[in-house]
Amino acid sequence: MAYSIQNIKSNLVGGGARNCLFKVTFDYPAGVSAISGEKLQFLCKASQIPASTINKLEVDYMGRKVKLAGNRPEFADWTVTVINDEDFAIRNDLENWMNLMNGHIDNTQRVNPLDYKTTGKVTQLSKDGSKLREYNFKGIFPTEIAQIDLSWDSEELEEFEVTFSVDWWEVAGQNYPKGNNGTS
Repeated sequence: MAYSIQNIKSNLVGGGARNCLFKVTFDYPAGVSAISGEKLQFLCKASQIPASTINKLEVDYMGRKVKLAGNRPEFADWTVTVINDEDFAIRNDLENWMNLMNGHIDNTQRVNPLDYKTTGKVTQLSKDGSKLREYNFKGIFPTEIAQIDLSWDSEELEEFEVTFSVDWWEVAGQNYPKGNNGTS
């Protein structure tokens, strides 16, 4: 096959996926009023499709190292960047979620992880708005709501990052080999 612009274009399905076409959603646990509702999918400025990692095992065999597939290490944290609006709805809901896990004043926490862990997702969209792929994050909870920088010499919209701990993630509708459900 000759290298040409036409061959490249014909192999790039849909003209290529765009990193600006996505939406992020997550469920709030019971006890958080979640007044921000559907706002997040419009005010989430950035996120990631997660990396997939398998550790390698090195086995000595007749003087050489043979590399084999090992275990999946812990799943990396998931970070989203949120544009703040004047009602602080998303930030307020996230702060309330963290307060349920461990209170600012009384330092009390819910004992059962099922009370504060929930699910989230990143959906990659096509140029026509249809879903290309969806990554579901399981057992998430916020571990950090970053600061909001303020400055008199800036006219930018406020934004902040939220870091979530993740138990595991899976691709929606992905068929995993028998004996492996994507949870490692």
